[in-house]
Amino acid sequence: MPNQLWKGWIIYLVITANLSEEKATMQACPSCDGSPFCDCSSMNLSTIPSGLTTDIRGLNLSYNSIKYIRETDLLLGVNLRMLLLQSNQIWTIDKESFIFLGKLEHLDLSNNKLTHLSPIWFRHLFSLQKLNIWGNLYTTLGENPLFSNLKNLRYLCLGNNHSFSAIRKQDFDGITVLEQLEIDGQRLKQYESGSLTTVNSINHIIININDVQVLSGMVEDLTNSAICVELRHIAFNTASESSLLEPMSRSVMEKLVFKNVLFTDASTDKILNILVYAEQLLELELDNCVLQGTGHWQDPIKIKRKSPMEVVTIRRLTIEKFYLFSDLSSLKNLIGNITKITVVNTNVFLVPCSISRHFVSLLYLDLSENLLADPNLGHSSCEGAWPLLQTFNLSQNSLGDLEMTGRSLSHLKHLTHLDISQNNFGEIPESCQWPENLKYLNISGTQIPKVTTCIPQTLEVLDVSSNNLNDFRLKLPHLKELYIAKNKLKTLPHAPFIPNIVALRISRNKLTSFSKEEFGSFRKMETLDAGDNNFICSCEFLSFIQYQEGITNVLANWPENYICDSPSSVRGQQVKAARLSLFECHRTLAVSLICILVILVNLLIVILGYKLHVIWYMKMTWAWLQAKRKPKRAYNQDFCYDAFVSYSERDSEWVENLMVQELENAIPPFKLCLHKRDFVPGKWIIDNIIDSIEKSHKTLFVLSEHFVQSEWCKYELEFSHFRLFDENNDSAILILLEPIQEQTIPKRFCKLRKIMNTKTYLEWPLDENQQLIFWFNLKTALKC
Repeated sequence: MPNQLWKGWIIYLVITANLSEEKATMQACPSCDGSPFCDCSSMNLSTIPSGLTTDIRGLNLSYNSIKYIRETDLLLGVNLRMLLLQSNQIWTIDKESFIFLGKLEHLDLSNNKLTHLSPIWFRHLFSLQKLNIWGNLYTTLGENPLFSNLKNLRYLCLGNNHSFSAIRKQDFDGITVLEQLEIDGQRLKQYESGSLTTVNSINHIIININDVQVLSGMVEDLTNSAICVELRHIAFNTASESSLLEPMSRSVMEKLVFKNVLFTDASTDKILNILVYAEQLLELELDNCVLQGTGHWQDPIKIKRKSPMEVVTIRRLTIEKFYLFSDLSSLKNLIGNITKITVVNTNVFLVPCSISRHFVSLLYLDLSENLLADPNLGHSSCEGAWPLLQTFNLSQNSLGDLEMTGRSLSHLKHLTHLDISQNNFGEIPESCQWPENLKYLNISGTQIPKVTTCIPQTLEVLDVSSNNLNDFRLKLPHLKELYIAKNKLKTLPHAPFIPNIVALRISRNKLTSFSKEEFGSFRKMETLDAGDNNFICSCEFLSFIQYQEGITNVLANWPENYICDSPSSVRGQQVKAARLSLFECHRTLAVSLICILVILVNLLIVILGYKLHVIWYMKMTWAWLQAKRKPKRAYNQDFCYDAFVSYSERDSEWVENLMVQELENAIPPFKLCLHKRDFVPGKWIIDNIIDSIEKSHKTLFVLSEHFVQSEWCKYELEFSHFRLFDENNDSAILILLEPIQEQTIPKRFCKLRKIMNTKTYLEWPLDENQQLIFWFNLKTALKC
């Protein structure tokens, strides 16, 4: 039974392993599809993905979870030039994994878990130029020469901070020339003398170790090969420790860099006494170092010849008690040949006058990001100080008086470039003293609200960016470059004041546009950077900037930084692509055309209204609405008149002499309402018509050619028609005085047409016998 359990367990493990392997082989990198460079970083891959082709030139597998590189993983990588495997969990690599990578130039295996290194991995990498194996778990570079076949290797980074403990003599066999070698060994305790002597030339070596004894052996081996030596994370506490650098005094080293290194007064004194004898040392650099001391060295450094050192760079040097620092008089013998000094962010508040005068060869001085104030600057730049100085950087100090600053430097006859930006000058005076040959001045970020004639007339380049300027009206006849970005200017500077300007940067201001004339006034302009302003994209501006020949070759950062702010129709669009409508471009013309169109439309409406009697219809509608508001009469109520007579004035003879006489003299008589006789004087005629019709039992219409031509007859007909429908009675009586052709009836008499088609009418006969019948029928109709 136990044997069967063991067999089952083994079968389960085999199946699980096969499934895991099958799952791993199915991993793929989407970015490899058709691309010569595959970026498969940070994809949580556990193996090298499938799907690689011979077309791939670069493969980035960094920041994954790859643990194992098999022989078959890179079979198709025959054309790979770059393979990045850093920051995985690789602990083993098959011996022949890189056998097909003969064209590989860059291999990065850093930050993995390799505990041993095999030269077999690299024996086929004939083209390899860059190799990084830093940050693994190995303690040595192996028993056999690791790099013997890498004849083209130029960049090598090795070691770790945890376990790398020994460098043996054969470790660098096969390497003769390196551009850069970085050795990281904070735990390195053993270095066999001669290990680095096999490398004939190293342009730049970075040594990150903390054991001074080990460092001494390495420096000894580098005396004839290293051009630039960079020491990191080491402390020189005593003079005896510093004396171990003695081999540097006879080396071919041209540059020495100390980075994150600790010094004391004693060790500094010793190191300087060593370096003065380094015949080829031209440059010394200190970066983020610490000096535990106050500069009180025992004696001035004595040298038998002039020091060859020309360049000194000090950045972020921490001197805990910098306010107690001495006058550095012991350095006088070292500084006479220096041409370039950079001392940045080091709390410098004063350079002693006696030291300044010894910089007789100094051409470039950078004291930015320090604590220099105006009085101390005057002391540092005393008469005779820095006699050949050409470039001076005093940015980000504590200067506050521009007039005093200029006066302190006015004796520097060779000074052409001055940077005093990011100080706090504020208001500046009307006149100042400056070095007579000053060509470049940077006063950006100094809170200046206005430029005055304090600015020297000799300038060719002026930077007043990041201030509070509203305009620029300063005459500078020699100025070629003006940088005035991040201010509040609304227009371009006045061109006649700066006639020789070649480059102008006015980005990030309040500039809304500039005209063709303004641009053309800068006759020598080659570069104009006006981006990041709130442009009003008017038609004139767009027409100029989009179609002006050659302007796009002058505008810097065109078109991406030129964006319209208004009008709203193009807000957010690039000036290059903005398009305005015809109305926006020709607003006055468009408004004039609209006004003319409105006038024409109104005129047309008036004409149509006259032709179609629209006003007449409106009056009728209003009168009818007024009449509708009155209470309706009862059907059987008493009327004042038997009939209201509607007739044309031209038919008055027949109406008054015949009809009225016949009806009002009848027995019984009929009472008729005639407008001449019965309308109330002073009352609106429409109201008279409406009241008369409402007070009459019937309405008589005497129809004739004259009737259809009468507007008032039309009113009377309409109101009678309203009554006909509103009261649902038959009150209209039509008398046809003469025959009327239907086509002669005006269209506005649509009601008459309708009534004549639907109601029987009485026709006045010419025969006298028939007239008696006519009067009888009319009287009968009036009685109904």
